[in-house]
Amino acid sequence: MEFEWGFFIDLGIVGVALLLSTFLRSRIRFFQRYLIPNALTAGFFLLFFYNYLAPVMGVTSDGLGGFVYHLLSISFISMTLRKASGVTRGKSTFSMSVGVLSQYALQALLGLLMTFVMISTFLPGLFPSFGLFLPLGYVLGPGQAFAIGKGWEALGFEGSGTVGLTFAAFGFLWACFGGVFLINYGIRRGWMTKEQSAVLKDKGVTTGVIPKENEKPVGARLTMETEAIDSMTYHFVLVGIVYLSTYLLLKGLTFLLSFAGDLGVQLAVNLWGLSFIFAALMALLAKRVIRFLKLEYTLDNGSLTRISGTSVDLMVAASIGAISITIVVQYWLPILILCTLGGIVTIVTVPWICSRLFTDHKFHRTLIIYGACTGTMPTGLALLRVVDSEFETPAASEYMFSAGITFFLAIPFILIINLPAYSYTTGNPLYFWIAVAVSGGYLVYSLVAFLILSRRKAFASPSKIWHHEKPSNP
Repeated sequence: MEFEWGFFIDLGIVGVALLLSTFLRSRIRFFQRYLIPNALTAGFFLLFFYNYLAPVMGVTSDGLGGFVYHLLSISFISMTLRKASGVTRGKSTFSMSVGVLSQYALQALLGLLMTFVMISTFLPGLFPSFGLFLPLGYVLGPGQAFAIGKGWEALGFEGSGTVGLTFAAFGFLWACFGGVFLINYGIRRGWMTKEQSAVLKDKGVTTGVIPKENEKPVGARLTMETEAIDSMTYHFVLVGIVYLSTYLLLKGLTFLLSFAGDLGVQLAVNLWGLSFIFAALMALLAKRVIRFLKLEYTLDNGSLTRISGTSVDLMVAASIGAISITIVVQYWLPILILCTLGGIVTIVTVPWICSRLFTDHKFHRTLIIYGACTGTMPTGLALLRVVDSEFETPAASEYMFSAGITFFLAIPFILIINLPAYSYTTGNPLYFWIAVAVSGGYLVYSLVAFLILSRRKAFASPSKIWHHEKPSNP
């Protein structure tokens, strides 16, 4: 009797890589010093395996793309279903969103304009959408970069899914090494107090394993009687139902758009690439229904966070393992140029903006925004945990609330993400420049919001990367 084993084979291979990377970080100083996430290390093991060993064994990386695509939506659903908790300040939450959107704008503009320069000079055959992989891979992450990139393959950009994953991998490298550089540089320059920097000696933070003598934190709480249904099963079922509703919604939209001819069919294909947006929207609707039925008490934030964390770990590892080295070699020069310039711009502008945008816990907010704008939200939380191990500052909770604001404000940006590709398929460069104009509009919005929120500090000490408002409160 034959059964399908592909998914579980890939899951097992990814699992072996994650366990191996967990062991290495617990033992080797290099991984501890640079706080390299286990999923990132596992991804590079998988990159080598799937490109060189797997073909000999008759194993392919085809299934990893599905990992990345689906786990992205699952992580969005589980985080969106979480109950609001904690006290946050509206101004700081909005400021967090402004800080993130400024990176959307800067990275998109840099990517598009550099793509135009390369097409006009030494790479005339470069796809016009190439530069948008900078914000897709850095700010949005591997899932979005892969999903949207796969949509561009149908428009003529060969191997674009792999290119998107490569940008995301470079982003993770900037997040890890750049984040640790910021922490050490910030300590030397007085961006944080000695008491705050003392948490760097926490063994659990560096090794990634909570010491056996330490009390283990509670990761999830039961909301169901196990005799009836396991609490984690209940939360998995909720996430699964929301994802099923997302699928049915997209099927319905595809059917309706088919009546609009070829243009409608093409738009429907692109909507499937943006399934994570519809997944988050359906999760918001589901949460409203749960609240209306007065069943919100059955939701446990810890359980939903565990589902999201598991999804992100598997997604990050699989996203790097799915990279085809053959495709990367084909585009190595523009990838290297954009990833290097994008990393430099981000590591310089995030501290400059955040040190003037916030009045307290400035360095904590800088780290979480920098990590999220080069890697993913968990990467930002990992960097924050280095200086705020128990999340005692409001930085983490305010960032989570700001993510909702950022998500809705970024929808127009995501909806115009295909315009440069249309400039290629239609031969009309106007679409490309509309995308540039929209990115410029986001930059103008971020600048205006920054001026309003920062007031007199907006351009204080403009030549310095960090503005010290008070020496005693960096």
